[in-house]
Amino acid sequence: MSLVASLSNGRHDALLFAGLAATTMAMGVMLHHSLKEWHSDAKVKPVQPKAKYITQDTEDALTVNTLDGLLGHYNSAIRETAAKIVCDRVVNDEAAIEMLLYGITRYEYDERLKNLRALAVITDPHSLHLLHTWKAYTALVRSLELCFDPRQEVLAADKHWDEYPLRDMAEKLPLMFICQLITRFGPEMLIKAKFVERWLARQNWGDTDKDRWINFSDYAQHKRNRISEIIMVVMGIRAGREALAKAGLIAQDSVTARDDDHDDQDENDGRSTHERRFSLLNVLNDVNAVNEEPEARIVQVAMGFDENRLRRNREAMVFSDGSHPLNHSDIIQRDS
Repeated sequence: MSLVASLSNGRHDALLFAGLAATTMAMGVMLHHSLKEWHSDAKVKPVQPKAKYITQDTEDALTVNTLDGLLGHYNSAIRETAAKIVCDRVVNDEAAIEMLLYGITRYEYDERLKNLRALAVITDPHSLHLLHTWKAYTALVRSLELCFDPRQEVLAADKHWDEYPLRDMAEKLPLMFICQLITRFGPEMLIKAKFVERWLARQNWGDTDKDRWINFSDYAQHKRNRISEIIMVVMGIRAGREALAKAGLIAQDSVTARDDDHDDQDENDGRSTHERRFSLLNVLNDVNAVNEEPEARIVQVAMGFDENRLRRNREAMVFSDGSHPLNHSDIIQRDS
């Protein structure tokens, strides 16, 4: 009996320990899940920033002192946004634009340059039309006139030398504005503002009429800068050629030498810029032909024909998938 009782007590103890172990494991699992949920609820999550856009009302509400403080902010994005707001305010203020235009016509060099730089900062392609006014053209021409240097070297004396990068910034900034304006709106207002008479003709093209014609023609054909671009656009209309002939920069016969550019047509008349440029170069070739012998003219025409032929034969196609740098094997030229 005692043996049976001891075995029965042992079974009961094993069952008791098994029950205790199962209960402990269940409590541990429940405690783990409870702590995990509590940890997830107690964890502080950072607030995601929401995209905010500055409306026009918000920009208008910013005072001058506030913008002045934002311009000195340590964050570059805030400084850039504040600078854009300031530029937008100035460029849409007619009084501010007139003040800057008045400033670029002052005789004092520092004041003129300061206003030119401010005008360059606030304008962009979207606001360029605000400078397409009579006041702006006359102010730009006057600013160029104040930069005239009587000791300037003879232009186009060397076909391989371009003096434009060495010109003063107070001269290059007005030329930049003029080049952008006439490229977009045409040169009519610039010609009426006496740009040819007051600045272009006063450049040192030479002493005699023939030297001035030759140097002017060579400069327009061989130089690649803003001055040569302005010359080509001005020569694109009859009024421009008449002004150049009156100023002694081209021969009088060159005014009506070429009529294939049709003065009254729009800039986008179906011909490419490349084609229009060559039609204007033909006018300049007529300038070089003044007082030349017939034999020299024949040679010049032959050389021009050969140059055009070679230019056509230089057409090529480039094939590359971007997997390697370009080399000669990627260029396929058309056979002559």
